[in-house]
Amino acid sequence: MSTSQPAAAPRPAPRPARRRVTRPEPVSVNGVVIPSAAISRETQHHQASNPDQAWMLAARALAIRELLSQEVERLAIEAEPLDDGEGRRETPQEARLRALIEREVVVPRADEAACRRYYDANTRRFRSPDLFEAAHILFVAAPDDIDARDKARASATALIDELVRDPAGFAAAAAAHSACPSSKQGGNLGQVSTGQTVPEFETALRAMVPRCMHPEPVETRYGLHIVRLDRRVDGEVLPFDLVRDRIADYLDEAVRRRAQQQYVSILAGRAQVTGVDLAAARGPLVQ
Repeated sequence: MSTSQPAAAPRPAPRPARRRVTRPEPVSVNGVVIPSAAISRETQHHQASNPDQAWMLAARALAIRELLSQEVERLAIEAEPLDDGEGRRETPQEARLRALIEREVVVPRADEAACRRYYDANTRRFRSPDLFEAAHILFVAAPDDIDARDKARASATALIDELVRDPAGFAAAAAAHSACPSSKQGGNLGQVSTGQTVPEFETALRAMVPRCMHPEPVETRYGLHIVRLDRRVDGEVLPFDLVRDRIADYLDEAVRRRAQQQYVSILAGRAQVTGVDLAAARGPLVQ
């Protein structure tokens, strides 16, 4: 006769290992801690693709401000607050920070030769806008309404075929079919220039020959358009003397930003900074 072995007692389930929570290093400059609450409030002033990036941008901005504020105290900088002419006035601390940058960051002005070199290398940027005289017929369809888009495309395509045979009927067709207020003027949009229409519409106009109609419906966020280009006037390169001041301002601002970033890097290199990388900071130093 065999005897049964007693059942083994179940083993207790192993306790899950405790995860060590790594707390982020506090943001500080030379021992002065910037509170997380202050950083959170600052995030509203920084555009970012996600909250973490916004928080980091805010932390950098406040760390730079603290770094500069400490330098203001070290150098005993004083300054009178300025008014911007629109009712906004600097705080006393903003005035001191501005005065620090003006004193310590020396920015050379762009000379005539530098402006001329930039102008010669970027003439495309200095053109008067192209002008288009155009007319259209709009079949409205929401971007996410596939059925409405298909119907609008079919209607526009059929009407294009009719207008190819009878171009003189464009104004009457606009009055009968177009959902745009321009239908009351035979679809006429008058003169439009660069940037005044949605990109898809402008792209179509640029590809067209004057006094012709686009062979296919042009699709935009508003729906499907039958487009006719009546006249085109290409922009001209603006003379250097007309844009010289604009170029100088652009070059001066670019140099100023680089000089400010270098100045912050120098200060950061002498400071004890934790929780944020000031070497990656970008943008204006004092906002």
